[in-house]
Order: sequence, then structure tokens, then C-alpha cells
Amino acid sequence: MGERLGRTQVSGRRYTIVPMSIGTSIFLIALGAILYFAVNASLAGIEIQTIGVILMVVGVIGLLISLLYARMWSPRARGDREVVRERERL
Repeated sequence: MGERLGRTQVSGRRYTIVPMSIGTSIFLIALGAILYFAVNASLAGIEIQTIGVILMVVGVIGLLISLLYARMWSPRARGDREVVRERERL
């Protein structure tokens, strides 16, 4: 299969850019939830809860795009399956 190198995935001769993955999206959602629900600190001019909401929204959008990307490029969706048919015996 393909080998991951940073943000580029090598599969055969093709080089494709790997977008934000599902793991990164879940991490952003969790980090945003922690900032929104669990942190009570305040900084001058910065609302930490707002940053938490922004991270959660970006994480959800990234998760949806990752799932859509995985669905579009799966072998099942492209029809790249190998079809084996028996020959008729003469």
C-alpha cells in the first residue's frame, strides 16, 4: 500500500496530498471542547471559549471532508475492483 511521508502519500507512481485526517479532526474537536467547557482562565483581549468553539467547528468540518474524501477515493466507489469470470467450457 501507500507509505505516508509527511503530508504526501506515495502509492505506486502517484503522489497525492493527504488532507487533514480523521485523527487530526478528532483532536481539534477534543481540544476545542476542553477549551470551551473546562478552561475558566481569561486572557486580555482573547476569549478562550470562542477559540474552543472555532476549533470544534473546524474539527467537524475537517471530519466531514475527511470522510467524504475517504468515501470518494475508496476502491469501492471508483469501481477499480478486479472482476474474475469463469470461462465457458467447450
